[in-house]
Amino acid sequence: MQKRFAGDQLIHGMRSGVIIAGGQSRRFGETDKALAELAGTPMIRRVADRIAAVVDELVVNCRPAQTEAIRTAMDGYPLPVSYAEDEIPDQGPVAGIRNGLAAAEGRYAFVVACDMPFVDPELCSYLFEAVDSCEAAVPRLDSKWFQTTQAVYHADRMAAACTRKLEAGDPRILDPLEELDYVVIDEAELEAVTDLETFENINTRDEFEAADRRLRSTE
Repeated sequence: MQKRFAGDQLIHGMRSGVIIAGGQSRRFGETDKALAELAGTPMIRRVADRIAAVVDELVVNCRPAQTEAIRTAMDGYPLPVSYAEDEIPDQGPVAGIRNGLAAAEGRYAFVVACDMPFVDPELCSYLFEAVDSCEAAVPRLDSKWFQTTQAVYHADRMAAACTRKLEAGDPRILDPLEELDYVVIDEAELEAVTDLETFENINTRDEFEAADRRLRSTE
């Protein structure tokens, strides 16, 4: 899709999706959480499938050792998929977001974690609209909890902010956001758009098995 701009504002252009999958998922056990078969489908593929209708390309951030297996999980995906590998492992989510956004083709990108299999495509689309000419659109629950791994960012500017914070040392996940002009989507607005289960993430085997049972009962 061709990009056309008026000043700095995107008028028409590619929407990127970025899945963050490079974490060690230590609470999950020895299995790679991103590749665990959730109701018969690798969890990362479930996330990717959920957003396929509202983005134009997909970037997967992962460790080099994960790439081959994730490529297999993504086989047959209907959109172009690229891989943004972590050259330095275990730098945390700020590095993962930076690396994923730096590889995105779109000016704006929806970032989601690989352990959010109930991500709502309607919310993804809403955030792309809500960002308008700002540099990020970020959900916030309970008037304080920002959902930074289910948000839309200006790819270049958020990547640059992440780099600066990484260079400063051991950033919190909210630190790069403080450099951006961002819009907050609060809980009342979210509830008018989506079910808050979109933000459910899976960290443990017990949570995974509960999600597996839910999905099997509805599919």
